[in-house]
Order: sequence, then C-alpha cells, then structure tokens
Amino acid sequence: MCGIVGYIGTKKACPILLVGLSRLEYRGYDSAGISTIEKDGLSLVKDKGRVKVLESNPEIEKLSGTIGIAHTRWATHGKPSKENAHPHQDNSKNFSVVHNGIIENYNELRNMLEQNGYHFLSQTDTEVIPNLIHYYYTKNQNNTVNGFLQAVRDCCIALKGSFAIEVISKLFSENMIVVRKDSPLVIGTSATEKYISSDIPAILSYTRDFYFLNDLEFALLQNDKATFYDQNLNEIDKKTSSIEWSATASEKNGYEDFMLKEIYEQPTAIRETIGARVSLDSKCNFEELNIQKDYLSSINKIYIIACGTAMHAGLVGKNVIEKLCRIPVEVDIASEFRYRSPIVNEKTLSIFISQSGETADTIAALKLAKKCGSRTIAITNVIGSSITRESNYSLYTHAGPEIAVASTKAYTSQVILLNMLAVYFAELLETSDLKTINTIKQEILDLPKKIEETFKCKDQIQDFAKKIYQEKDVFFLGRGVDEAVAKEASLKLKEISYIHSESYPAGELKHGSIALIENGITVVSILMDKTLMEKSISNIQEVISRGAKTLIVTSHPCNENMFDEIIKVPDTISYLSPIISIIPLQLLAYYISKEKGLDVDKPRNLAKSVTVE
Repeated sequence: MCGIVGYIGTKKACPILLVGLSRLEYRGYDSAGISTIEKDGLSLVKDKGRVKVLESNPEIEKLSGTIGIAHTRWATHGKPSKENAHPHQDNSKNFSVVHNGIIENYNELRNMLEQNGYHFLSQTDTEVIPNLIHYYYTKNQNNTVNGFLQAVRDCCIALKGSFAIEVISKLFSENMIVVRKDSPLVIGTSATEKYISSDIPAILSYTRDFYFLNDLEFALLQNDKATFYDQNLNEIDKKTSSIEWSATASEKNGYEDFMLKEIYEQPTAIRETIGARVSLDSKCNFEELNIQKDYLSSINKIYIIACGTAMHAGLVGKNVIEKLCRIPVEVDIASEFRYRSPIVNEKTLSIFISQSGETADTIAALKLAKKCGSRTIAITNVIGSSITRESNYSLYTHAGPEIAVASTKAYTSQVILLNMLAVYFAELLETSDLKTINTIKQEILDLPKKIEETFKCKDQIQDFAKKIYQEKDVFFLGRGVDEAVAKEASLKLKEISYIHSESYPAGELKHGSIALIENGITVVSILMDKTLMEKSISNIQEVISRGAKTLIVTSHPCNENMFDEIIKVPDTISYLSPIISIIPLQLLAYYISKEKGLDVDKPRNLAKSVTVE
C-alpha cells in the first residue's frame, strides 16, 4: 500500500524521484525517503511525514547521483518513524532497498540473520531484505554483477509474502535490480533512462513505453539497457507496451481537488468505456472475450468478486445480469471468498473487479477460482496490471488515471461495463427480446449527456452539505438496485468525511435499525426504481415520523412537501440508474468533507491500491 519510485539515467535522480513521490501521495503514506548512489557510497535521506518534509531536508540538496530509489511508506510493521521509513540498508551499507508489500516470514529470517551477526535498526519487515541480500552475496562469493543478481534472487526465493523491490548497491554503481511478486511494479523506458514505479501516473510524464513484470521476474537495469530473467535466472525476452493515458490526466487541471476533477470527468470516462462496444446496428462487441453461446449455456452460476467500491459495482452487475441473462449471480467480498470453501468449478464463470488491478485479496481469490476450474474475467482500469495477467480474459474500463483515494469515475465505469457485458451475454443466449436490448443500448449511448445534466444539482448539494456537515451519523436507504447505490454512497461519506454512516435496504428498517432513528438525524434515500417508489416512500415516512431530516435522490415526481430536500436527476432505465443517482451523493460526500476542512484526496488511514491482505 506504499509507493515506489526509481530512476537510472543521465540526469540527477533526486528531483525526478521527488516528483514521482509527490505523484504517489494519493496512495496513502506516513513517511518518505530516498537513497542514491553517490561518489562516496550510498546516500540515505528519510523522515516521518509528508514528501514536503523530505524536500525541506538540507541533505537532499547534496544528492547529485544519477541512480536512485525512493519510497512512501504506509505503516504495517512498526509505527510511523524515521527509523521505520524506507529505504533500508544492510549493516555494511553496501545495499539500499525499498519494498512494497508484506514479508510474512520476516521474524524467522530476522532470527536467522541475528544468529549470523546482523543487527537491526527498525521494527519493519523490510529491513531483513538488504541484510539477506548481503548474506547471500558474501556466501556466494561472486563479486560480479551476476553475483549481485544471484544474491537478490536467492533473497527473494527465501521471502514469503508479497513484494515489489528495488535494490541499488555502491558496489555496482551503474546498475539497479527490481523484482515483484503479488505487488505492482512497472518499468518505463527510453533510450538512455529507466523509470520505475508502483503506479503508472507517477512516471507517465517521462515515457509512454513500459515493461510489465510477472511474478518473480527480475530486471537488471542500466540507463540504456534492461535485461530480464525468470526465477531461475534464465534470460527472458520482454516487450514494451505503450500506454495511451495523457500525462495531463493525472494533473488537477484547475480543479481544487483530484476527486472533484474525477467526478466531473465521468461523462468522458463513460464515453471512453463505451467506445465502439455498443451500436444500435449490431450486437455488442467484446471481441477480447473468446466466449461462445455453448459455454454460457453450460454454466450454472456467475461469481462477481471484488472489494469495497468495486464490490458495490458488482451488486449492480448482479441485478442486470440476472434479469437479462437468467443466470444466478453471487457477489462476494474477495477477502472472504477464499476462506469459506466456495462452490466453484468448470460450470462457474468468475468475474473479478479491481480499479488498480493490484488488489491483493481479489488476485488471491482469482487464483483460487482458476485452480477450481472456473474461467475468469478481470475488469480493471490499468493495462498490464497483475489481475490481467492472472485471468483468462481482461476488460478495461478506460476511465483514465484516478488519483483520489475515494473512487468515483472508476466505479461508474465499472458499472457501465457490467451493463454492456450483460447485454453481450443476453444477445449470445437470446434471453431478452430485441426491443429490450435496443432500449438498453440507446440508454447506454445517452448516458454521458444525462450525467452532464446531473451536475446541475451541484449548488443544491453544496447547500445541503453546509447544513449537515457537523453530524455524527447519517443513514442511506434504498430498495432493489438503489440499495447498492446506498452502500456506495455510505462508503464515500465514511471514506472522506469520517462521519459514521450506514446503509440499509429500506424495507429492513423496521427489523431493528429503526431503533437508531432519532430527532434531527439525516436519512438519505434513493428513489430511482419506479416500481418500488410507493413502498420506499412508506419506509421514509417511518423515519420522518421519528424526526429525521430527509434528502431524496429521484428522477420521478413526488410530494415535495413531504421531504426536506429533493434532488431531481435525469430519468433512465433501472439498470443504469445507479450511475446517475450516485453522482449527487459523490458530490455530497465531497462538499461535506470540504466543509470540515479535510484532505479530500488523501483521507486518513486509506490507500488507493490495497496490495496487502
């Protein structure tokens, strides 16, 4: 859940590393540090706090080396402190290492190293890595660059857990070694420079050409060369992939915060995700899926597996797939999936959703599903991410870089992609009539324009936020697919405003949770499904009678005197309504957080890409 940056080239590394770290701040962190190869050995500058603390350190000005590694740390082993910050070095100060992930057997390795005379300065699991590299380097007695590579390889084979690692050494002043296992790492390349990062946006302004490593693949880097090896150190061929994202897409472009920018980018993100997939003149186009009617007819269940916001997108997907395709769909939280002996076999299709494509729990669940014989589809926003390399098929949302920790445009892009996938399946299976399919397609094509209309509620939402931003509890209600929206809206409010909130199916209120409703509490209700309006309003009347303030999001006429605030949004079919109805609630969470003076893009304790289990 940390951030990694590296540089090897012809320019001073430090300024490039600092820029990369600042672009990774959205991932969440509590300390930062840099190590470069200087004429007199390895530098090491690190401290607790933000990147700006590191930038103000007078030692930074002294760094002139052209090879360096840098890191933002999110504490797992040991409290946030200068000692626990990365990079870490071995006792001889020959090797500097940054590491993203978790070393599960670090206690065992630490004990072994201590028995061999090594001592430790931090509480981290990472500090075993440079010392273990030194241990194998001296044991192997090979003082060449191949000996350096062998020592890093032997170290990684001994590690249990997840890791993305960058290693530099004063003994090999023209090289860097990087390796990954279950944790993200990309290598940007140009003729005389190599840029390394845990996330593409951090280095996108320098290059569009990237190498992607598979698990336990090693890269031996020079400024003008990259050589790749498998875990047995057999040399392998590796091709570059070109990334189409605009470098300016990861900048604020005049918006006060990334989150607000990304909320307003949703019409574009939806258009890009739709692309050429939907046309009124032909069937949905998912040519990257080699799935035939015979296979779809043979399956008896679809699993949708994800975490957090992506799981809420999956709940919307369940609704549309079941109704259009008549296939049972089960939505499961990835962190729970593996531990309950799921009933998965060759008659199960499993869909995994992850914005980053690096979510550790989701990747682990994917591997289990494949092992059980299921075909797997990955839905992600990041080309070349781990989840795409593990799955049978990959679908990209094309939302562009999403920097704010709280997901907005990635979520709505996932929802539209699931809707299009459901139409594609229904056309293959012939389970829905042509009129229904064409209506959905037309609504999909009209959706970006309707999202733009939805932004007209901004001032109304901002005014309501000023009325409730000091509250301690907020409740969200919905029925049917609106309940999935209630879950996502509640999560957004929790994530960035730190207000306790709960979501409930509206009909469940009277089965216990209505005991929490008291005078003055705010209840937000989503009323987009016309067939459930009457019942939902009856549920809302129950909270009104107990003194609740009410905010309603709806596209249908209703009694304006009944509610405190009504947000009217454009009408669309129920399958797509979660994309419309979530937007005012994304804005509500945003403006409440702004009223409280909080950091909207980097909420406390959270990270953008959750790469630990």
